Amino acid sequence: MIHNEMHRSHRIGWLRAAVLGANDGIVSTSSLVIGVAAAASSHEAVMLAGVAGLFAGALSMAAGEYVSVHSQADTEKADIELERKHLAAEPEFELQELAAIYEGRGLTRELAAEVASQLMAHDALGAHTRDELGISEITTARPLQAAVFSAVAFSVGAALPLAITWFSPFPVMIWAVAISSLVFLAMLGAVAAKAGGASMVKGSLRVLFWGAIAMGVTALVGKLFGAVV
Repeated sequence: MIHNEMHRSHRIGWLRAAVLGANDGIVSTSSLVIGVAAAASSHEAVMLAGVAGLFAGALSMAAGEYVSVHSQADTEKADIELERKHLAAEPEFELQELAAIYEGRGLTRELAAEVASQLMAHDALGAHTRDELGISEITTARPLQAAVFSAVAFSVGAALPLAITWFSPFPVMIWAVAISSLVFLAMLGAVAAKAGGASMVKGSLRVLFWGAIAMGVTALVGKLFGAVV
C-alpha cells in the first residue's frame, strides 16, 4: 500500500509573500482611506488617495520583497561558494564535520561516519548545503517569485477596500470600509492558515487584531489632523 503524505513546506516562499502582500494591501489601503475620510475630505479625494496608495504600495512591496529576498539569495550563494572551497581544501575535515552533525542528530558514531562518507561520495556539496547550512530546494530564496506574488497580492488586497469606498456613501464610508476590511482580513487569515495547515480561528484572530489597531490609529490621526486643519 502506497502512503501519500501531503506536506505544505513547499509553499513557504510564495505563501509568505502572498499573505504579506494581501494583508498589507487591505490594512494599508483601508487605513489610508479611513484616515483621509476622517479628515473630512471629499469622496473624490478619498478615492484618489486610495488609488495612489494601491499603485505606490504594490510597487513598494515588489521592490522591497525583491531586494530583501535577493539579499538572502546572495548570502546563500556566498555560503555555498565558501563551502565549495572548504570541500576542495579540507575534504577530510568536512567529512568529520558532516559525521558530527549526524551523530548529534542521534546516529551512532560508526553509522554517522558511514552515512557521511556515502553522502560525500554521492554529492558532497549538496550534503553540506542541506545539512550544515540548512539550505534546500524548498527553502531557497526566490526573489522574482516573492516580488510578483507580493505585488499581485497587495493589488488584490487593496482593491477590496477601494471597491467598498467607491460604492459607499460618504457619511457611512468609514464604518463600511472598516467593517468590510475586518471581514476581508478574517477571511485572509483563515485561508492562509488553512493553506499552511494551522488553526483557521487563530489565523483569523491574529490578522484581525493587528488590522483593527492599524485602522483605529489612522482614523484617530485623520480626525485629529482634520480638526486642526
